Amino acid sequence: MRFTEHELTVALTAAAKPVAAAQKRGLRKGRQDPDAVWSEMTGYERYQVLDALGGQLLPALVALPDVEVATGTRPEFTDAQVLAAVEETLGDAPGGRMRRKVVVAARVAVLRAALAGLPPRSDPDTLQVPDSL
Repeated sequence: MRFTEHELTVALTAAAKPVAAAQKRGLRKGRQDPDAVWSEMTGYERYQVLDALGGQLLPALVALPDVEVATGTRPEFTDAQVLAAVEETLGDAPGGRMRRKVVVAARVAVLRAALAGLPPRSDPDTLQVPDSL
């Protein structure tokens, strides 16, 4: 699937927020808002999360099949398409079958979070530039 740089950035950030919230120790004691956790992090901490996820998530996003996306909507993928993209980009995961299943399930969940955070597709021909430029 072809995504714009902006779409990839937004998708990666959308997936990174719940991952960062899950990594905080206080999560086990009580639910924390992923947006609040993200805003409290330093720039370097955000970079570390984005860097770790980028190597796993971006190849899977690119491996998704091309689908027609109407202006104003988000791309939609079936569970089979998402699973196939993750398995295609996973390669040889260390460990046995059970570990691979866990890794695949985790990456599918992160990919779903990224896809849910994608902004609606806009038509570049109808974009309006503000007069102040």
